[in-house]
Amino acid sequence: MGKQEEMRFGVENAGEVSAIFQQPREAQFMLVLAHGAGAGMRHPFMEAVADELERVAIATLRYQFPYIQQRRRVPDSPAALTTTVAAAVQAAAKAAPGLPLLAGGKSMGGRMTSTAAAQGQINDVRGIVFFGFPLHPPKKPGTKRAEHLKKVSVPMLFLQGTRDELADLNLLRPICAELGVRATLHVIDGADHSFQVLKKSGQTDAEVLRGLAETTVKWAEKIQP
Repeated sequence: MGKQEEMRFGVENAGEVSAIFQQPREAQFMLVLAHGAGAGMRHPFMEAVADELERVAIATLRYQFPYIQQRRRVPDSPAALTTTVAAAVQAAAKAAPGLPLLAGGKSMGGRMTSTAAAQGQINDVRGIVFFGFPLHPPKKPGTKRAEHLKKVSVPMLFLQGTRDELADLNLLRPICAELGVRATLHVIDGADHSFQVLKKSGQTDAEVLRGLAETTVKWAEKIQP
């Protein structure tokens, strides 16, 4: 395993937030990894994904949004969240100069990353990875949250479980089709929004996470300019 270090970076109008930089010895890419709405960068899923990504030569910078840093329950405004994404991308570029930049995250973190991209805030990023795109609230199917994706110019990887209650695949598949070559949809049979699977699926949760990392690096290699 490579190095792992804790760091901090500033966010406009929100002070400093914490981050963890994890870099394998032979890193090929840097992925700026945002957490979901209900848990921070130290959530077991975030730690496990970062470890699996390290195994496939992807460095990560996972970081806190200000509301988590300040121990508040309610997420920051979308503007504050996207400002944090942009600051995290800048911090990652300084931490690992020369590595191709990717960005994304779990659920809300991924959606705020693509929102930042749609607004032109993270133009140095070559691609975006969604670890479960939250297309709609549970049991309230809709597509409004995906409207901004039309303005994202870089390739996007959607990692989605068939049991994800926040993304009806019957709605997500046409969205990805409309995005054309920019969108790659990888479906994990039997996985929920947290990428946990039922025993009858024949896979363990750990195997699913390893598959997410392997799919990510193969996709990243294909989108190299």
